[in-house]
Amino acid sequence: MRVPSPALEPTLFAYSVREGGALRTSPELALKRVLAAGLPRVYELGPCLRARESGPWHASEFLMLEWYRAGATLPDLMYEVQDLVGTVAQALAQPAPAAWSRHPVRELFLQMCGLDLRSCSASDLSSRDPEDWDTAFFRRYLEEIEPRLTHPCFVEGWPASQAALATVRTDRDYARCERFEAYLGGIEIANAFQELGDARELRQRWIEANQERRAAGEPPHPIDELALDAIDRLPRCAGIALGVERLVAVLCGWRGIGPAQVPTTISDAQPTASAR
Repeated sequence: MRVPSPALEPTLFAYSVREGGALRTSPELALKRVLAAGLPRVYELGPCLRARESGPWHASEFLMLEWYRAGATLPDLMYEVQDLVGTVAQALAQPAPAAWSRHPVRELFLQMCGLDLRSCSASDLSSRDPEDWDTAFFRRYLEEIEPRLTHPCFVEGWPASQAALATVRTDRDYARCERFEAYLGGIEIANAFQELGDARELRQRWIEANQERRAAGEPPHPIDELALDAIDRLPRCAGIALGVERLVAVLCGWRGIGPAQVPTTISDAQPTASAR
């Protein structure tokens, strides 16, 4: 649970440990070290901790199911998510979700906001000034697009600036990362990457993320040298992290994963008509 560095993304915050290090926000880097050592399929179901998480669908401590597979592609993981969700629904005596659809982020912005991500500026995305492009993008996405993703779907083709540890493609009409998020009932339940296998590129991204943290007045995250060493030995693979409480709550028709939203008795836990 204690790791030398908690996360690459500048928007994730960890609980620090007095004796050094931090409590993990994800098992990602540790699992990739195992994958790089030669085990082709790995997973972990266990607790993760994130500071500054609040709201009905966020918790400071939660269960994460994370898995990686050598040779896998993002479509492979989409099939696995569908199978897993169907199996969990059956175990909970709930109807399995209907057919899943796929939506590139750029198409969602064109259809729902009338904006083309290839050419729009931060001011086009948001009237709040000053605001950088990624902040403006997420504000518009969270306010106008995500609430309308009520059917089972995968959102893919995210802007390259939001790659984190995913690979980036530049052979299309605009640079995008090989990543998808899975949505069920309007709630994001999982996030998947075609995993980056270039330690030099990862080091540069880590440096840039720390620059963002310093600019925001936050302490930088130490670079995990053991993880970087493993990245250069990582086979081509895909990986995904899924929030277990979120999946159960959505399938059961609950309004979140916090104490105020989760039923306390068996009778209270029966799904509503709208959930069915």
